[in-house]
Amino acid sequence: MDNNCIFCKIIAGDIPSYTVYEDDKVKAFLDISQTTPGHTLVIPKVHIPDIYAYDEELAEQVFARIPKIARAIKNSNPSIKGMNIVNNNGELAYQSVFHSHFHLIPRYSEDDTFSINYTDNGESTSSSQLEELQTSIQNAMEDK
Repeated sequence: MDNNCIFCKIIAGDIPSYTVYEDDKVKAFLDISQTTPGHTLVIPKVHIPDIYAYDEELAEQVFARIPKIARAIKNSNPSIKGMNIVNNNGELAYQSVFHSHFHLIPRYSEDDTFSINYTDNGESTSSSQLEELQTSIQNAMEDK
């Protein structure tokens, strides 16, 4: 646990939260921003800064619980039509709390105030550039 981490303080009970699920490995609670109604954060109970610090065991423990929590959110309101599951890593990627967390953001309609924009750069990316990226990533893969 990190004494300076707001999420560690929530896990410890020093800061109140609206918990929707908790076990010995994860805690899921409502995000106070409520981007859309039901916006929930899922966090590991160990302090870990981002996705890069996960080992396989922790990843299994956290990721295995996300579908169960997502189903509960969806089943809680028949108006929920979809869900974005978002994980930001690093300040440039909009991570604001450096304790790994996953946003489960229910989607109600195209007008529910949440959006993600994916830019299509496919036409400006050549096959040789894609192959170079592929090789670079494959060569950096742990446990090849």
